[in-house]
Amino acid sequence: MPSSELWAVDLFGRVFTLSTAGQQWELCRDAQLEFKRVSAAAPCCWGIACDNQVYVRVGASDVPIRCREEAYENQRWNPMGGFCEALLPSDRWPWSDVSGLQHRPLDGVALPSPHWEWESDWYVDENFGGEPTEKGGWTYAIDFPHTYTRDKKWNSCVRRRRWTRYRRYKSRDTWAKIPSEDDPQQLPDPFSDLSVGGWEITDEPVGRLSVWAVSLQGKVWYREDVSHSNPEGSSWSLVDTPGEAVQISCGPHDLLWVSLWEGQALVREGINRNNPKGVGVVWAVTKDRKVWFRRGVNSHNPCGTSWIEMVGEMMMVNVGLNDQVWGIGWADRALYFRHGVTQSELSGKTWKAIVAGRECDGSRAGSLSSLLSAGCFFGDEVRGGGESRVPSDSEAERPGPDPERDVEVAGPASAPAELPWTNIDLKEPKKGPSHAAADFPEATNLSSLALLPLGLEEPDSADCHALWGWVSGGGCAVEAHTTLKWFTAHSGLPASMQMLSLPITPAQTAAWRKQIFQQLTERTQRELENFRHYEQAVEQSVWVKTGALQWWCDWKPHKWVDVRVALEQFTGHDGVRDSILFIYYMIHEEKKYIHVFLNEVTALVPVLNEAKHSFAVYTPERTRQRWPVRLAAATEQDMSDWLALLNLCCCESRRVHGRPSPQAIWSVTCKGDIFVSEPSPDLEAPERWLPCDQMFWRQMGGHLRVVEANSRGVVWGIGYDHTAWVYTGGYGGGCFQGLASSTSNIYTQSDVKCVYIYENQRWNPVTGYTSRGLPTDRYMWSDATGLQECTKASTKPPSLQWAWVSDWFVDFSVPGGTDQEGWQYASDFPALYHGHKTMKDFVRRRCWTRKCKLVTSGPWLEVAPIALGDVSIIPEIPGAHGSGPGIALWAVSDKGDVLCRLGVCELNPAGSSWLHVGTDQPFASVSIGGCYQVWAVARDGSAFYRGSVSPSKPAGDCWYLIPSPPKQRLKQVSVGRTAVFALDENGNLWHRQGVTPSYPQGTSWEHVSNNVRRVSVGPLDQVWVIASKVQGSHSLSRGTVCRRTGVQPLEPKGQGWDYGIGGGWDHLSVRASATRAPRSSSQETAGKRRGELGLPSGPSKVAGAPQETPNPVCC
Repeated sequence: MPSSELWAVDLFGRVFTLSTAGQQWELCRDAQLEFKRVSAAAPCCWGIACDNQVYVRVGASDVPIRCREEAYENQRWNPMGGFCEALLPSDRWPWSDVSGLQHRPLDGVALPSPHWEWESDWYVDENFGGEPTEKGGWTYAIDFPHTYTRDKKWNSCVRRRRWTRYRRYKSRDTWAKIPSEDDPQQLPDPFSDLSVGGWEITDEPVGRLSVWAVSLQGKVWYREDVSHSNPEGSSWSLVDTPGEAVQISCGPHDLLWVSLWEGQALVREGINRNNPKGVGVVWAVTKDRKVWFRRGVNSHNPCGTSWIEMVGEMMMVNVGLNDQVWGIGWADRALYFRHGVTQSELSGKTWKAIVAGRECDGSRAGSLSSLLSAGCFFGDEVRGGGESRVPSDSEAERPGPDPERDVEVAGPASAPAELPWTNIDLKEPKKGPSHAAADFPEATNLSSLALLPLGLEEPDSADCHALWGWVSGGGCAVEAHTTLKWFTAHSGLPASMQMLSLPITPAQTAAWRKQIFQQLTERTQRELENFRHYEQAVEQSVWVKTGALQWWCDWKPHKWVDVRVALEQFTGHDGVRDSILFIYYMIHEEKKYIHVFLNEVTALVPVLNEAKHSFAVYTPERTRQRWPVRLAAATEQDMSDWLALLNLCCCESRRVHGRPSPQAIWSVTCKGDIFVSEPSPDLEAPERWLPCDQMFWRQMGGHLRVVEANSRGVVWGIGYDHTAWVYTGGYGGGCFQGLASSTSNIYTQSDVKCVYIYENQRWNPVTGYTSRGLPTDRYMWSDATGLQECTKASTKPPSLQWAWVSDWFVDFSVPGGTDQEGWQYASDFPALYHGHKTMKDFVRRRCWTRKCKLVTSGPWLEVAPIALGDVSIIPEIPGAHGSGPGIALWAVSDKGDVLCRLGVCELNPAGSSWLHVGTDQPFASVSIGGCYQVWAVARDGSAFYRGSVSPSKPAGDCWYLIPSPPKQRLKQVSVGRTAVFALDENGNLWHRQGVTPSYPQGTSWEHVSNNVRRVSVGPLDQVWVIASKVQGSHSLSRGTVCRRTGVQPLEPKGQGWDYGIGGGWDHLSVRASATRAPRSSSQETAGKRRGELGLPSGPSKVAGAPQETPNPVCC
């Protein structure tokens, strides 16, 4: 987990942050601003200052917040003068938005607030649908509005072009005042409370926030259009409430609660009806300072069922991420954390005081005016400095709370649609005089603070704890297994303990250690010397492990059968260990067996299976057959034990130990398992090369989706949740413990992925769209292809190692767009889907998503805080000229921003900071070559080349648009030393011809092969791919590692394919494999002749070159 921050405000209005990775409060320094309260989210923090103004603080990041402003210049063709701005009266404006309905001249587009600045001037965007337009950027059509094309035709009567300009948000890491729509100096009404949430609402775009506020007059306001790209929002909207509100709280999902001055609690119903998120948490503090927990709160019952009283008196409570709870004690104004909050026990176990130190600026006199403006005297009593009392660890269940005073919620809120408010009955029948069910006897403020004497100086010593007034944990992510450093003083041992410690100096400790080591060495030598003349008693040792597994039998009908397995390991005279795996099975009441020599095993791969803990054993022969030995264990622990033991035996047989070499080949399976193979010198030999099916792959710990390596030992990975990870140099982790794992550099790693199913419907003339389809239709609940039935109840996580962390919700971000309910329409199954209904649409579908999480361990450390979609490290040849101390690394964020990592080297593989590289559109893939040539692919399928990239200028100069292959949209690019290969969405592999040092953009694309899923080009221009399908002698293999053969300087695209390991591989990286094969005498002679004749060594087309063999990766 990356470090996150807890926000708090002390009694003097100063804002502090406490990192989950640290143990000291850091002051948010700003120009004379004192705050009443704050509400934090992951990317930002909102606050109400003592001047009754609302401020937002957006944390600094290497990726800027950029927004693109667009304006369209429209022209119509005139028979007299050609295209001109003289339009018809019924036409759109000469300068308009994309719809043509809004007048938008270039000089009329202004910055929304002083917190923005222009990044560049207006320029014409000459990219249209991933392809370059004619000079000038014009696109043509018959009339307004219509379908526009790049080419001008005889009937093109109108044309338009897009002008683009970017603005950048500049108020980072500082408090920015939120302007009002009408008067920038005044808010709609002075605010007394606000709450930020709603970032988990599924029908909102990623990065959208819900900001709610309560004014001093009891009105509820909602801030429109708050998102990552617009952190300050646009305007305030008034939301009607049944009474005057005093406090509001919203969570990350669809839960919004409000407490009124009269003592009632209201919950907002109907928010995001498409989000069936079922978990929500509500905590409350009543007038008598008691803490209550609301049981049974969910989206279907946002009111909950009953109240549970928690022991302890709090001034306020706050619920943050993962339902974690913070509070401020009533008597001592200390900050407390609710320990033991988990998904199974949402109420937690005990309150623990946070004793982290603070950055103190020295003594400072308290200001009475600031305390008054902070609303500190609305309490029912004025108290002095009371006795410090820590809440106890017990809790009790009571009929219900007294009149409500403070409410904190976890679970989201959305935009202020016209939705009803529901009253929450806070008082249940109890003994004594009865009152109205929801009436409060006396109104009280939600954040009452004790009155301090005028002129009180803030404590500056470590013995006096800080006095807090408000806390917000909306941006603080604390997992159940996270170890925090907040609860122990970091000043060392107490003085009494320090006095009892013995004064041992480091020099004395070193001498003592050396003496012990010398004595042990001498004793070992004496013991061995006395037995040297003895003969060896045992020449060969044998060790056997047996167990019960299941085996997927080789003959038809294929099924799982119960077998007994025995692993026999023996040690020879030379100390070499070898092992044999025996599988005993019964057929026709006769006991038979098959055996596998572990020195012939090339890979042990866990299989993605929803029902069984299974793994596959590959040998060269079975790799060619596409039929591995598949075994299944009864439990996950049994499978982990067998995998670890078999991997250890295989590594001992091949004498492979320790961390991988810097030039290793890395790969990732569709299950997320990471494998590495050590390349032999003859792997890339032009003659008598080593076949791919004989490569030995061993599994590394961790879980990733993408991995990229460099020959200097720098390895980066990306998880399914777009989290970036860097390799630490260890090995093992996960199920590999003990001898199969290193003792250091192993860390906890987690990953989150989404599982998708589709709800399909067909239109009926009588009832409309219904779940009853034609007999030939797909399943009404299916996967994306429609061939496999997948219902909500039957769909399981990808494997037994994953666990659900959310309920099913509608995915509104599918390609093609959706309507308000998430439906996509088409004429029939299957077809192209779109997000609006037409007269010809007879079927529709919508995508349902559910998140699952995996927690494991491995030699990986997280690189925070930017989520990545793709990464590329420069491929280098060890010892080659030009390899400097720095290592070039480029990446694409999950939002499409292109980034360059600075400070990457062998000693610091994680680097130091990100350098943002400006683009006109979001990108999907990037690759840097051995000569610092950077290629990238945008999300619209267009290719780009970055010019002038060098070690002294790591970000380069500008982007050059490269035309894509005809009628194809690229999705990935890989660049080697000189070769450039690209992959399109249809699985076609392309080679860029004509790439030379003087013209690095190349001239044209040449088709190489089809049925390719992923491509990787190494530092020797070797080409490896992941093939979608490969047919073996026994079965069909999906996701197979293949190497391009015949790659030569005069034949850069190669001639054929060599098949390797298969059966579920998703990613491959050979960019660290720079092991050269020994050159033969014939090759050296040919190289000298080419040099004497002055022939180019780069890519070129040679007449009479061997033709490419028929695509071997076709099914």
